[in-house]
Amino acid sequence: MWQDIMSFLVHIQGAIRDSIGSDVAVFATSRDWTALLTVLPLGIVFGAVHALTPGHSKVVLATYLVGSPFRLMEAVGVAIVLSVTHILTAVLIAILALPLIETGLTSAGRAPQLESISRGALALIGVWMVVRAWRGPPEHHSEGTFVGIMAGLIPCPLTLFAMVLAISRGVPAAGLVFAAAMMLGVMFTLSSVAAGAILLKDGFAKALESHGGVLQRVGRTTEGTAGLLLLAIGLRELFVR
Repeated sequence: MWQDIMSFLVHIQGAIRDSIGSDVAVFATSRDWTALLTVLPLGIVFGAVHALTPGHSKVVLATYLVGSPFRLMEAVGVAIVLSVTHILTAVLIAILALPLIETGLTSAGRAPQLESISRGALALIGVWMVVRAWRGPPEHHSEGTFVGIMAGLIPCPLTLFAMVLAISRGVPAAGLVFAAAMMLGVMFTLSSVAAGAILLKDGFAKALESHGGVLQRVGRTTEGTAGLLLLAIGLRELFVR
């Protein structure tokens, strides 16, 4: 069943790319902004569905938040930072034509150096979470912003595709419009993942709220476990290609 769901999402993603390519081609010929703006709601849906496919640091986000001290809105903030960085990185690579890019107009782009930096940083964050769980130092909520940026450094391939295609057609503004729409969609999906992780953690904590000492130990154990998982994910993605 899970394989069928993934196959369906991959099929939908292919349809999304075809639709974006068609819309950019039409706009490059007509320069009709009204027609382009009418497909923006669909672009938001594209972003939300695209973020459901493998990648987009959903597991990293949920793992980190389950082991963090964040409340709901703080967790959503981390998801928003991740989403903005994820899309903005792809936009900047396309506009600046950085040597990090490896792309073609018929394939999704990648930025291997940025991916390695992101995965290495996430592994280090995992180590920090394990150390913090062991020693129990004061909480640093600014850490969430850093995690969001590092996890989002892996550029969105669909945004990169749209940007490179639009630039090649001489209509970079159309690529930016699609990027903004897809960012909202990605933001919706990742914020939902963040909210789910926090609600799950809070529900578990509420079940143990009458056992303060147990709850504290469980909290530190959860953070340490999340740190180990984050370390494992970072190392696996860094060395297993």
